[in-house]
Amino acid sequence: MQEVTPVTPGTNTPETPAVDPGDATDQFGLSFESLLQIVLTQLTFQDPLEPMDNFEFVSQLAQFSQIQLSQTTNDNLERLVAAQTTAQGSAVLGRTVDVTAGATTLTGIVRAVAFEDGTGTVTLETPNGQTISGLPLTNISQIRETP
Repeated sequence: MQEVTPVTPGTNTPETPAVDPGDATDQFGLSFESLLQIVLTQLTFQDPLEPMDNFEFVSQLAQFSQIQLSQTTNDNLERLVAAQTTAQGSAVLGRTVDVTAGATTLTGIVRAVAFEDGTGTVTLETPNGQTISGLPLTNISQIRETP
């Protein structure tokens, strides 16, 4: 169990531990452990004559658990989308595709697929031998077998 740092009189905020950027964080940038530490600090320094209501305490814990679950779900969805983008990119390598580029549609063979920040781009070799890079994978409108 983590050690709770008490709030000393005369200070406005308790000392908070450093947050690991890899931890699940909520919109305020606090890890689940930090949020739990806040609840424990609140319990430690509550007025013994007027303790926290059990329902309120359980409600706070449920909210903290929901925050962690939501962040974990978002992280997993981001990884799933990245994996799906990779699979889509590898599926078009060497195939003839039509790519929408503004008001025109380019046709060519996909020679390379690149990924940056979860976004896939393709390098296309057109029938006249021109190479065009940086076309968004999401702009592919048709995929055909290369003759």
